[in-house]
Amino acid sequence: MKTLSVDKPNVLKFLLAGGIAAAANYGSRFIFNLWVSYEQAIVLAYLVGMVVAFVLMRQHVFNRQSQSLAPQVIKFVLVNILAVLQTLLISVVLVRWIFPFIGMTEHPEAIAHLIGVIVPAITSYIGHKFYTFK
Repeated sequence: MKTLSVDKPNVLKFLLAGGIAAAANYGSRFIFNLWVSYEQAIVLAYLVGMVVAFVLMRQHVFNRQSQSLAPQVIKFVLVNILAVLQTLLISVVLVRWIFPFIGMTEHPEAIAHLIGVIVPAITSYIGHKFYTFK
C-alpha cells in the first residue's frame, strides 16, 4: 500500500502546469460560450485544459515520457472524468442556486466557473500521481 507523500518540487510543477491548463480551460470557456450553452462550454473548455494539462504533466511534472503513451492517455482521461464532473457540478450549482440565493449578480458564470476549475486540483494531483503517471 502506497502512502500519500507530497514531493514539493512536483507539487510546485503540478501547480504551475495545472495553472497554465486551468487558464486555457477558463479562457476558452468564454469563447465556447459564444456558440453553446454555459454547461456545454464548461465541458468543451475542460477538454482544452485537459489536453494542455496532459502534455505539460507528462513532460514536466511526472517525467513519464519514456512510458507507453496509450495507457497514460486512458488513465488521464479516467481521472479527468471525475474532475470534469466536479467542475461542472460546482459551476452549475453555484451559478444556478447558490449565487442567486445570496444575491450575487456580478459575473456569476465567470466566478462559478473559476471556482469549479480550481476545486479539482487536489483530486487530480492525487489521481495523476498514483494512477496515471505512476
